[in-house]
Amino acid sequence: MSTAIKRQRCTFDDFCAIVKDGQKADLIDGVIYMASPDNTDANDIFVWVSSVMHIFAEQTDAGKIYGSRVACRLGEWHGPEPDLLFVRKARLHLVKRGFFDGSPDFAMEIVSPDSVERDYLEKLRQYEAARIPEYWIVDEMKRKLTVYRLDTTAKYRKVRPVQGIIHSRVFKGFWMRLEWLWPETRLPAFDAIQELLKTK
Repeated sequence: MSTAIKRQRCTFDDFCAIVKDGQKADLIDGVIYMASPDNTDANDIFVWVSSVMHIFAEQTDAGKIYGSRVACRLGEWHGPEPDLLFVRKARLHLVKRGFFDGSPDFAMEIVSPDSVERDYLEKLRQYEAARIPEYWIVDEMKRKLTVYRLDTTAKYRKVRPVQGIIHSRVFKGFWMRLEWLWPETRLPAFDAIQELLKTK
């Protein structure tokens, strides 16, 4: 189970000083939440998706993918560490050695039993307020992918899959077939990358 550190409200600088390098944590409204260890199913999804996204971004020169130990400075009291985040090439100057200084272009969370409320409610509000263009939630317990995209009023709207496929608007050329997320229907990462590159 994740643990909220009960202490005085923390700033982003406090968060960086308190949380050790390599530890998974989030700063939400000045409260630090330490994550419990991954379950193996969620970790399998993370490894597969991060591999596919990383190689696709590299092959298309679109930008960079960062994993779950990179904090995003969204303000003085906000420093989430999305499980995966994408930064377009034009915005890579905002990448600092210890964090990303701003809102990424794309954030993904892989839901675990202790992160349900944070991922579906608290981070949804946080990411919408920070105007992160796309937020993808992978729920391996419910076998569900939920995608939110900012509309013209800067509010999140759910994006429905078309024929079982979700396309990203900000990560150009990237799309995901929902069945690829689950172990019994998942393509090998190399095969999925080949499929993506055929249609870019």
